[in-house]
Amino acid sequence: METLPTGISVLDREFGGGLPSGSVVALTADPASQSELILDRFSRVRDCLYLTTVRPADAVEETLTLDTDESDRTDVRGVGDDDSFDEVLDLAADIPDRGTVVVDSVEPLEHRDRAGYRRFLNELRQNAAAADAMVLLHALEGDADAPNRLVTEQIADIVFDLRTTVTGTDIVNRLVVPKFRGGAALEEPLKLKLTDTVSVDTSRDIA
Repeated sequence: METLPTGISVLDREFGGGLPSGSVVALTADPASQSELILDRFSRVRDCLYLTTVRPADAVEETLTLDTDESDRTDVRGVGDDDSFDEVLDLAADIPDRGTVVVDSVEPLEHRDRAGYRRFLNELRQNAAAADAMVLLHALEGDADAPNRLVTEQIADIVFDLRTTVTGTDIVNRLVVPKFRGGAALEEPLKLKLTDTVSVDTSRDIA
C-alpha cells in the first residue's frame, strides 16, 4: 500500500507523508465554509478525476485554473440529477493510477436508494484500490443530514470533519479527524487558516 500526499503540508506531516492509497476519505463541512480549498489542494497534487454534482463542470474548471498551469492534471466531469449509479461509475471509470477521485458534493447521491448508494461507494472504493488511488467525498452538512450520511461515514476509511466557528470578526476553522481506519486518528483538532491556501493557524484563541 502506497502513501499518497494530500497536497496539504500540515496533514502530510501529521500522517507520515500522506494517506494510504485505496482510501475513501469523507470531508464533512458547512456549505458556507472554505472546505473547497481542501478539495482544491487534493485535486492539484497529482492526476485527478473530479466529479461535480452541483456546480457546472466549466465553473469548477475555471476555479481550478485561476492560478495554476497544471489544470490538465484534473479531468472535471458533471454528474446529472438523472444519472444512475451505474452511469456515475462509468464517469469514474478512468481513475488515474495513484491519482485522486473527488466527488463534490456527495450529498445529492446520499438522497438516493440506500442499497444502490452503498453498492456505488463500495465499487468506487474497489476501482480506486485497483488503481492505487484515493477517493475524496465532499459531504456538506445542511439543516438536516442527508438520509445516507451514515453510510458515507461507515464506508469511509478516514473522516475529516471541518468545523467553522464565527465569533465577532474572527473565523476559526478546526479540522477534527475522528476516524482513521488502520491508522491513528488525531487526538486534538488542527487549527487551520483557510484563505487562498491551507495552512496552520498560529493565532492564539482568546476566550
